[in-house]
Amino acid sequence: MDRPKWVAILTGAISIAIAVGYLALVQVLNLRGGDNFRPAPTETK
Repeated sequence: MDRPKWVAILTGAISIAIAVGYLALVQVLNLRGGDNFRPAPTETK
């Protein structure tokens, strides 16, 4: 196989690994944090 094809496959695999790692990190932080993400209150006094 040509070198550019190997480079493309390697960078694609690294990109997928980073994406999966990011999704896993977000899931872990979401499970650990609980229900902290609520919209801001809209009522004014």
